[in-house]
Amino acid sequence: MPKTLSSHDIQQFRETMRRVAENAFATRGAQGVTMRELAKELGCSAMTPYRYFRDKDEILAMVRAAAFNRFAARLEAAAGQAPDTHPSAVSDAYVAFALDEPHAYRLMFDLTQQDSGYPELAAASQRAWHMLSSHFERLVAAGVLEGDPQLIGYAFWASLHGFTMLALANQLPLPRAQQPAALKAPTREAVLAQIRQMLWRGAQPQRT
Repeated sequence: MPKTLSSHDIQQFRETMRRVAENAFATRGAQGVTMRELAKELGCSAMTPYRYFRDKDEILAMVRAAAFNRFAARLEAAAGQAPDTHPSAVSDAYVAFALDEPHAYRLMFDLTQQDSGYPELAAASQRAWHMLSSHFERLVAAGVLEGDPQLIGYAFWASLHGFTMLALANQLPLPRAQQPAALKAPTREAVLAQIRQMLWRGAQPQRT
């Protein structure tokens, strides 16, 4: 008869599974990972994970929720430290998270999963979107930007996501630190600055 699991036992196993599963899903794809393989990597029996999770999809939802929460926390910290008239801190934090945690970032946005069956995942993804939305609501309310704050937020998100995915695919110029000093070429930082400038100017109130 299996022993009764304490809340600490459950939390510890789930966190260990999260770390193992994040790497497995990112490197082999969600369809390329089985519960049996995850159990083997954890060094436990094939049935042990079922004491903690319904199935593989629940594990994937946990991994993605944790990633969204780390992502949202990074954006929230940046927004809290920067004045409302300066958008670069949030966009820099967005890109920095993706480059620091590429596996997690790809799992967040490359997969389709029904949020309705996983309230923690739904709450985590909404936390990230709410942060961006409220950030631009403040800027519009202050008269710094003009327009629908949700549309502006989506435009920034879509643009930053495109930049980030190109950076992760090594399809953008090298960062400044990796370029020879004599090379006269755009840098990855310059591309991001150009995106921010174009979006920012496009959303500023029209002066007459």
